[in-house]
Amino acid sequence: MRIPVTAGAPQSTRATPANASAVVAFWAASSARWFDKDASLDQAFRERFLNLHMDVAARKHDGWVASPGGALALLILTDQFPRNAYRCTGHMYATDPLARLYARQALEAGYMDDVEPEMRLFFCLPFAHSEDIADQDISVRLNGQLGQPWLDHAEGHRDIIRRFGRFPHRNPMLGRVTTQEEQAFLSKGGFQG
Repeated sequence: MRIPVTAGAPQSTRATPANASAVVAFWAASSARWFDKDASLDQAFRERFLNLHMDVAARKHDGWVASPGGALALLILTDQFPRNAYRCTGHMYATDPLARLYARQALEAGYMDDVEPEMRLFFCLPFAHSEDIADQDISVRLNGQLGQPWLDHAEGHRDIIRRFGRFPHRNPMLGRVTTQEEQAFLSKGGFQG
């Protein structure tokens, strides 16, 4: 996968580590299944990158944020990996705060435009997955740069947070009590994750 380097940037701070490149390449090659509930993808992702995810969660690769590709790998490993590897458990959300930290750092560095267009979404998703309305506003702004269908998805997520202050479908996994209003929303086919 091509991850362009800005002309004139010092190569020592912009080179993507090999492990990070492997994560990005694996995820890019899986693009047809990104948002499917696909047990074979989940298993392959978990088997190949579980140890690396755990190292990233332990903050052993914070330096990867010095390059666009490294930052993208951090986002994939903290935001997307847990949603696949720990599907339907509370651990899906365990590294969300770290994903938002990396996303903020990457956006501040201007990396979103430095990766292939189809991979830019992953700089936005940590904010779309947040239960904080300020993060949802960031998500909508960023997804607005990507256009449709991503903007509609981001606005839908923000509407849920405005209405409930959280994503009701997460309640059982996080040990939260579902309100009657939330249950009515879910029962009518509201967003299920």
